[in-house]
Amino acid sequence: MTHFWKGSRVRLRGVEPEDWTAFMRFDEHSGHQRSSDFLRPPRSAEGYRTWAARMATEAPEGDSFRLAIEALDTGAVVGVVNTFNAEPQEGSFSYGIGVGGDHQRKGYAAEAAVLLMRYMFAERRYHKCEVSVYAYNEASLALHRRLGFTEEGRLRDHAFLAGQYRDLVMMGMLAEEFAEAHSLGGL
Repeated sequence: MTHFWKGSRVRLRGVEPEDWTAFMRFDEHSGHQRSSDFLRPPRSAEGYRTWAARMATEAPEGDSFRLAIEALDTGAVVGVVNTFNAEPQEGSFSYGIGVGGDHQRKGYAAEAAVLLMRYMFAERRYHKCEVSVYAYNEASLALHRRLGFTEEGRLRDHAFLAGQYRDLVMMGMLAEEFAEAHSLGGL
């Protein structure tokens, strides 16, 4: 039997305390922070260690959780994916994904997103996945269009980021659209 959380490029797993160094490296590249919608002040190594240790032991809140994205070929943590705004009664959830600058454009984000959505749609029986992407983040918009998301709206001048006001693009995908574009079973 194939591992449910493993694809051909990545494995999704819980954050481990020793992952702090990977997350610190991701944040050291301000260009990566700018493409992920905000610039943060520098954090100490101890701050990253504390955060990773807390993430490693923190229990999920319902269907809201965070997973590390690990490259199968190297075993390196290449990013993180998380679910939030999971509303079982409404049948909708949101997710966010970030892949470190050195690991982008290798298919990791797409595969991690499909693994995560397969779980939420097939196992947790959600009906809709929603994502919000800033309009200047062309790579993320292209990724979500390739995955099968549909633009559902735009919040104009939603936030001040990288020196100017930015639009926020709202995108969504229904479970049946996911099933048509990606296999629900077979893992």
